[in-house]
Amino acid sequence: MTIVNSRTEARRRLLPGRPGALRRIGEHRADYAYVLPAIVVMMIVIAYPIYYTIELSFFNTPPGLQLRDKIFVGFDNYTAILTSEVFWKVTWNTLVWTVASTFISFVLGFGAALALHRDFIGRGVLRAILIIPWVISAVAASYIWKWIYHSDFGIIGAILVRLGWADRPPNFIDSVSTVLPSLIVVNIWREFPFAMIMMMAGLQTVPDQLLRAAKVDGANAWQRFWHVTFPHLRNVSTVTILLLAVANFNSFIIPWIMTGGGPSNASHIWITHIYELAFGRQRWGVASAYSVLLFLILMTLGYFYVRALSGNERKDRGA
Repeated sequence: MTIVNSRTEARRRLLPGRPGALRRIGEHRADYAYVLPAIVVMMIVIAYPIYYTIELSFFNTPPGLQLRDKIFVGFDNYTAILTSEVFWKVTWNTLVWTVASTFISFVLGFGAALALHRDFIGRGVLRAILIIPWVISAVAASYIWKWIYHSDFGIIGAILVRLGWADRPPNFIDSVSTVLPSLIVVNIWREFPFAMIMMMAGLQTVPDQLLRAAKVDGANAWQRFWHVTFPHLRNVSTVTILLLAVANFNSFIIPWIMTGGGPSNASHIWITHIYELAFGRQRWGVASAYSVLLFLILMTLGYFYVRALSGNERKDRGA
């Protein structure tokens, strides 16, 4: 027993101990000095605004009251938000906006990518045309679609009346029942080219020899897609859907420019409602509480996005 203990003690003396975090920092202090300016900038432009927003969410800032005179109210802002009918209406609008925009944009983009993956005359021209909605300015697109939807001189209403399909131009963005679907159409029109580009890039990674082998074995087009193409696109599909979901959750320009959240909060989503509370009503505390909740949701989506990327890297290394 004494001999075993002595051998263990000798082994401990020969093997170096695992350095702690402070020791590693000290050994690589020169490396950290190079990234110190970037860390300082990130602390100023990212960390401090997050901290101040969280702090401000526990205070009441009525209109006309300066921020230095804010009143501490604890969790009252969060309680007021969660018990407000407007909050649940805006949350429902945000869910419908995010899910519908993400799902339909992905499906349309995927379908366009599959169609453009084949060789045909004019494929390059069609690709360029389909990318236009994505590269055009969101502000310009919002004003163009606002004019297209206009109830008095909009082109869609004029066509419907001319064809006899409507007695008068519809109120696309002036009606509570149609405003949100109308905005979702605009958002899908602008976002599906991104999904198309991502899926076209993913289709380039599908091995042609596997598709040819499946065809030789008698697999039809659907079987080749489901058993060969789709498994190779699963990772890029996950990343694309998560990126679209985060972008839609943060989407501001289209709903704000086209409707400003109206009519009767029918097109308000979280980000536009936060903006109106903060800069329209000067309710900085409530807006900050909304922002904290939104931050937590986006952090959750970001976590799944990082996990998807990490899973892809592990699979690539394993391959």
